[in-house]
Amino acid sequence: MNTPPLLIAGSGKLARELLAGLAPDARPWRDRTDAVRAVVHAGSGRELPEILRFCRERALPLIELSTGTGIADLADGVPVVVCANANLLMLKFMAMLARCGPWFRGEPMRLTESHQAGKTSVPGTAVALAASLGLSPEAIVSVRDPAQQAGGLGIPAADLGRHAFHRIEIGEGDCRLRLETLVTGGAPYAEGVRRIVGAALAHPLEPRCHDVVEFIDKGWL
Repeated sequence: MNTPPLLIAGSGKLARELLAGLAPDARPWRDRTDAVRAVVHAGSGRELPEILRFCRERALPLIELSTGTGIADLADGVPVVVCANANLLMLKFMAMLARCGPWFRGEPMRLTESHQAGKTSVPGTAVALAASLGLSPEAIVSVRDPAQQAGGLGIPAADLGRHAFHRIEIGEGDCRLRLETLVTGGAPYAEGVRRIVGAALAHPLEPRCHDVVEFIDKGWL
């Protein structure tokens, strides 16, 4: 599937993986030109005001992959697609849980997330899952120790340097539910971004923040 020309803003691991996975159609923010059709933000937020101005002046959609940037307060006049995750299978799991999560409120619950040791940003997927279950972000158990990841969570040694693991446990005693997700490597994110950008360009978007789950509900992804 071809990728429309787009810009990737950010210097971290995800941004680098997207540049590699979406080449030759993706270029870094610093090399911006008027030929692009969308911008993907996977950075700290420092460049967001300039990115939003660039998108506003050219009527470009912005795909927001970072968490905690306060994009809702800045996005006036720009169609922004807010993605707690860019992996489409995970997004569909999250959409499912958003609908059925309230059924389990009041039950004993535990939410554990694990990412590579170098991850210091807010675990946006886990925060979204917690909200669907009625849990506070403070209730999330975060694991960054490789020994605990391998021994306690069963993360393969080859994937300790790049993984995203989530475990939801509901109930106790003789009846318990366990839901687990594991994403390894960066390929699922690049393909997800490719399809999200394609959907944003194929359907007219109002100049406001759109949760990517809206795209799933409408059958665009």
